[in-house]
Amino acid sequence: MKLLIVGGVAGGASAAARGRRLSEQAEIVLFEKGPYISYANCGLPYYIGHVIEDRNKLLVFTPEQMKKRFNIDVRTSTEVLRIERQEKRVEVKKIDTGELYMESYDKLILSPGAEPIKPLIPGIDGTKVMTLRSVQDMDKIRVAVDAGARKVTVIGGGYIGLEMVDNLSNFGLEIHLVEMLPRIMPLIDPEIAFIVQEHIKSRGVQLHLGKPVQGFKEAEGRLVVRLHRYEEIECNFAVLSVGVKPSTSLAVKAGLDIGPTGGIKVDDYMRTSDPDIYAVGDAVEVKDFITSRPALIPLAGLANRQGRIAADNVFGRASKFRGAQGTVIVKVFDLTVASTGASEIKLKEAGIAYEKIYLHPTNHAQFYPGASDIRFKLLYSPEDGRILGAQIVGVDGVDKRVDVIAMAIQAGMTVFDLEECELAYAPQLGAAKDPVNMAGFVASNILKGDCNTLFASDVPVDEQNPNILVLDVRTSKEYQQGTVPGAVNIPLDELRARIGELPKDKKIYCFCRAGLRSYIANRILKQNGLEVYNISGGYLTFCSSRPEMAYCDEIVPKKVK
Repeated sequence: MKLLIVGGVAGGASAAARGRRLSEQAEIVLFEKGPYISYANCGLPYYIGHVIEDRNKLLVFTPEQMKKRFNIDVRTSTEVLRIERQEKRVEVKKIDTGELYMESYDKLILSPGAEPIKPLIPGIDGTKVMTLRSVQDMDKIRVAVDAGARKVTVIGGGYIGLEMVDNLSNFGLEIHLVEMLPRIMPLIDPEIAFIVQEHIKSRGVQLHLGKPVQGFKEAEGRLVVRLHRYEEIECNFAVLSVGVKPSTSLAVKAGLDIGPTGGIKVDDYMRTSDPDIYAVGDAVEVKDFITSRPALIPLAGLANRQGRIAADNVFGRASKFRGAQGTVIVKVFDLTVASTGASEIKLKEAGIAYEKIYLHPTNHAQFYPGASDIRFKLLYSPEDGRILGAQIVGVDGVDKRVDVIAMAIQAGMTVFDLEECELAYAPQLGAAKDPVNMAGFVASNILKGDCNTLFASDVPVDEQNPNILVLDVRTSKEYQQGTVPGAVNIPLDELRARIGELPKDKKIYCFCRAGLRSYIANRILKQNGLEVYNISGGYLTFCSSRPEMAYCDEIVPKKVK
């Protein structure tokens, strides 16, 4: 067996190592266009920010190590130009010398990765407009920072853009974040992204939202970023992070099928339309685990799994890729934000029925010092409670909860299963009723009919509806600090004594700070014959969902000292 692998990093390097573990006799050759075959791509921003000081720690495996440990023939600075499928060979070019030669194969694995999107706008190829995709990109940006930059523009409010903002802030730079959409983090829902957005603003980052870049120009050693409506930002350099696109040129030239998303089309076994050619990593189109639609989800964990699966199948082990649910997490200043499964936006686009809840538990027991709120959104099926997705923001404990939900989605679990999850508890690490359990309790109560729920978008604040009364059951002090426009205040602990003040011919929309007190009020009022609805997530969610109507200084979770 002779296996050729085109491209290293997560997918290609994993396929090579797995292939060797399955066969000591196979000839395995790995081609890499650049000088590095296996590096920690996700660590690049942290070297720029001097969080990681030793550059060598980013290099997971060198060609010499791959040869010594796995007996892989690694050829760096070598580009595969084309595939001759009938002859089962590839044309290869040594970049340093320009030498061309042919290499035969029995099986071929493509792992070409993705490349940064560079819109066709004036000046984008200038030396002061940089991208971050490779070690070479990283080195270039760090040199620019270390040369004394004072003002930087980051273009793109996705995960890489936010990591760059976080790391560049370590140097006290003036940072401008430009996003063509009206909000940051377009892959998560707006009310969750708003929380992160407010946190970034509080750290001095200047946001330019809904303002596409029109062009770049260099003047007197500085870069001018031209935005919509003639607005300009002058800076030392800009980092372009508006997304990536699959590198498919080699596959296209070979006549392999390309999917509707633009990625290389593969089956569950990572096979392309040619049974002797496999493809893995950021270049391939995957099946969305929730919607079953084709998707591009460029994540290192997926590439590693796919590389392993492709190697299994090359060497006769039938392994299948289940699909991708897009579990992601990013830390921005003091906040961590994570998501798994489908967002509300994605479910609407796919026409999938869903319900949602919001809750704001603490990351560990409230009585133990240092507790902080978690903003938790859960999406689930109204038919059987199957979990469809989650988005979580907080200072601590976000990673633990999103990983539990991610596994629950993989296992096809329901919100009723979340009620029963037995999770580790110690006061400094969790709670006897973990946030995951609490999400299960809240959603299950709705499905069981114990509580009618609605959302901030359902509250009539532009003009009062004569058939609706909005009830704030927080304390008088909380009410005076800000409330939903037109809301009536009856504190929860006074509700039973004052229930006669509420009209029985109106719907009662009830809320508190986070949703727990209003749930208790809901149970009281419902059992007294009133038609009552709980506003999910309370005033905190109302403020992040409809910031034009109200603002709460508790929107961004903080650690309690």
